[in-house]
This record gives sequence, structure tokens and C-alpha cells, in this order.
Amino acid sequence: MTTRTKLILGIFGAAAAGAALGMLLAPDKGLQTRKNISKKAGDWANQLSDLFASAKEEIANMKKKGAKMTSEMAERYSGAADNFS
Repeated sequence: MTTRTKLILGIFGAAAAGAALGMLLAPDKGLQTRKNISKKAGDWANQLSDLFASAKEEIANMKKKGAKMTSEMAERYSGAADNFS
């Protein structure tokens, strides 16, 4: 996991904890508090889903880049081993 991903997950986790604590301590009625928690949970699920989709896309791009680099290196140095024999 990259530092950027860890930072984003940390921010989301802290925000989630703060919001949940704020809702639980708010002076709203129980039904309204549960509705608020449910709505926020849905919002966080969507944000987390977007984050995972972004991470998946980034990993796929890195995989393609690595495969391309491997192919280029294999092509560039394909005859090098024969020169040492």
C-alpha cells in the first residue's frame, strides 16, 4: 500500500469515527440519529467503493507499465547472455 493510499484511508477512518461520535452525542431523537447514521454509512460505503476502484485502476496501470518495462528490457538485453558464454 502506498503512502498516499494509507493517508487517504487514515483520513476516511478519522472522519468516520468523528462523524459517528458526533451523531451519537448529538441531541437528536433516536430515530433521527439512526437515520443519520444509516445515511452516513451509505455515503462512506460509496466513497470507499470509489477509493477501491481508483486503487484497482492504479494497480492495473502499474501492472501494464511493469509488463512493458519487462518486455523492453528482455528485448534490449536478449543477446547479452550469449555474449558472455
